[in-house]
Amino acid sequence: MTQFYGYERPDGSVGVRNHLLVIAPVDCSIEPARKIAEQVEGAVAVTQTYGCRDDSMVVHNLVGTALNPNVAGVLIVGLGCETLTGDILMEQIEPSGKPVYNITIQEEGGTISTHAKGVGILQRMAQEMGKIKREAFPISKLTLAVECGGSDATSGLAANPAVGVAADKLIDEGGTVMFGETQEMTGTQHILARRAVNEQVGKDIYSIIETQENRLKAMGVDSRWMSKGNIDGGLTTIEEKSLGAIRKGGTKPIQGVLFNDWKRFDKPTKPGLYLMDGPGWDVPSVTHMVAAGAQVVCFTSGRGSTTGHAIAPVIKITGNPGTFAKMRDNIDINAGTILDGSESLNSVGDRIYDMIVETANGRLTTAEALGYKEFIVFKRSREAEHMLGHC
Repeated sequence: MTQFYGYERPDGSVGVRNHLLVIAPVDCSIEPARKIAEQVEGAVAVTQTYGCRDDSMVVHNLVGTALNPNVAGVLIVGLGCETLTGDILMEQIEPSGKPVYNITIQEEGGTISTHAKGVGILQRMAQEMGKIKREAFPISKLTLAVECGGSDATSGLAANPAVGVAADKLIDEGGTVMFGETQEMTGTQHILARRAVNEQVGKDIYSIIETQENRLKAMGVDSRWMSKGNIDGGLTTIEEKSLGAIRKGGTKPIQGVLFNDWKRFDKPTKPGLYLMDGPGWDVPSVTHMVAAGAQVVCFTSGRGSTTGHAIAPVIKITGNPGTFAKMRDNIDINAGTILDGSESLNSVGDRIYDMIVETANGRLTTAEALGYKEFIVFKRSREAEHMLGHC
């Protein structure tokens, strides 16, 4: 059984990083939150940009990020007049047993005093968290998110299938894998549903894909839309793109569909493979899956991508040898060796799996080494969903 060395949390989950998370409940307080985080090593600040309304989809993502095992402690920095208050977030974070503090700028009397108090709190938390040492845990404690962005024709031929091999290997050892981007499952409903563990999961798969197609039609967007980069990279139809995209999920049975709406935010309940009903945009898709518990991300890109994440290491993989040659600063693994015949699919899949374990043990990805910490919360429009009959 493969092991990795991680940080155990009070709730029994295991982190691969030891971040301190500074949450600005609304973007009104993000600059002070960032300046506080900048003063303490290992701290990172995040926010959301949907206003100060207490929206449960936003709360799901912020709370889920705080509950991710890669987070050791939390500081909430609010302005003071927002409806989405720090108390709302604290109430859902505190049961995890993690240290969590809440300060507001208006109550502290301005940003200078808030800054001093916030840095002091983070400094003390950092000193306590520094006492936590990495210990050995079975790989079954690991949840992997798989994502693709900037796809080209090589993605479905090399990078995604190789990630699928690694995903299968992780599941065989008792781990958990999730993949999303519902829009990029268009035309593959019947293929995915055949892998469902039961009839209800199969129905859920059909439902989320058809619902997403209806959303796009209501927006006046062709459900067969692809980006310019996808087309320039040799992809001809959304079905072709989707057939390649789902390969990153491997071949294992699908245990369930993870829903996120105003009433629920699903997380994996047992090991295996899951579909996340989420956006087709790279950064919020990754944020969504990390909020659902993924500690490590594998991200494939034929055209090239620089994306990282605030609290989770993102491993970049390309199936395009040219992209790897041009963007070695941003790519961790070249799966283009499959296409030039110098390496087998299984060999590259094994390399990806090995890097997942190494990353869990503390090896920095290219995005981490460069300090890239993207974070975007995904939220649907309640008004639009109501008109479409989805809520």
